[in-house]
Amino acid sequence: MADEEVTTTLETTLELTPTWAVATVCFILILLSIILEHLLNLLGKYFNRKRRKSLIQALDKIKSELMLLGFVSLLLTVSQRPIAKICIPKSVGETFLPCTETSSEAEEETKCAEQGMVSFLSRQGVEELQYLIFVLAFFHVLSCVLTFSLGMAKMKRWESWEAETKTLEYQFLNDPRRFQLSHQTSFGKRHLKFWSDHRFLRWPACFFRQFFHSVYKVDYFTLRHGFIMAHFTEGTNFDFQKYIRRALEKDFGVVVGISWWIWIFTVFFLFFNAHVFHNYLWLPFFPLVMLLVVGTKLQGIITKMCLESPHVVRGPLLVKPNDNLFWFGKPKLLLHLIHFILYQNSFQIAFFTWTWVMLPQTK
Repeated sequence: MADEEVTTTLETTLELTPTWAVATVCFILILLSIILEHLLNLLGKYFNRKRRKSLIQALDKIKSELMLLGFVSLLLTVSQRPIAKICIPKSVGETFLPCTETSSEAEEETKCAEQGMVSFLSRQGVEELQYLIFVLAFFHVLSCVLTFSLGMAKMKRWESWEAETKTLEYQFLNDPRRFQLSHQTSFGKRHLKFWSDHRFLRWPACFFRQFFHSVYKVDYFTLRHGFIMAHFTEGTNFDFQKYIRRALEKDFGVVVGISWWIWIFTVFFLFFNAHVFHNYLWLPFFPLVMLLVVGTKLQGIITKMCLESPHVVRGPLLVKPNDNLFWFGKPKLLLHLIHFILYQNSFQIAFFTWTWVMLPQTK
């Protein structure tokens, strides 16, 4: 049995591996790396040609994130043996486990096993952690690109709305010489309901509204008019849809990166993955609850702007964007929450995929 174990160990070294096998693996890895680098460079040149500075910054953040995760993986590879040589008592090693039952056939490091102890983090655990890092990087980049693509597809519909503002029909319906009550306007009919003046009724209504159309045509027209009146003169030929698209690209540059505080939350989520915390009952729902809260807040902001508009309006209803409508008067706080939600969704999907793939291999 001992000879078989030694033979099995020796067979895994490069000394007994055919050189053509090593060369083939290296060739494939280098080829894939060159292709990925070339594709990223082509994408960067395309953004430069289109003068999309915000997307160039987002692409640079993606490259930095991949480099950071690669460096973390390299550190884990280098420190794999030193970490495995750190021995801790079995009683400590059996605390805060992800599962209620552990396999008695789990491999232990020889040095620690001789002392009746277990490794702080086994070499197999380090390898599995590396897989988790790669899966997390893949799903985070994928979710960011998917979110941005869905946002651009959503705004594609707004191009026809923007073109409609140039028609005679739109100009006639929004004649600035026409006076009307705020609740008689299309925007007022949508938001000024019996529940609008009561906070305890307004927020539940805003909560359910987010499950339908996120932005109605009348909301787009009203917000467009309010933005133009706040920054330009009346009658200015301004393409609001292009401005929103540039703003989305700029926000995407913020969302695509991973800030230091998100890394801290990642460590906390890994810690709370222990079975003793029953994380499966509340942890997956954490980003969902935050997403619903953000959606409710955005719907409430639109309704609050309608409530603060004049009772008698000339032409279309005029809303005044105000930072005080946001939490603590900071609109960027919502953006950071969306950033956090997007990352946590990526983390949950990556963790599920990693568990689904790695669990059968450990049995």
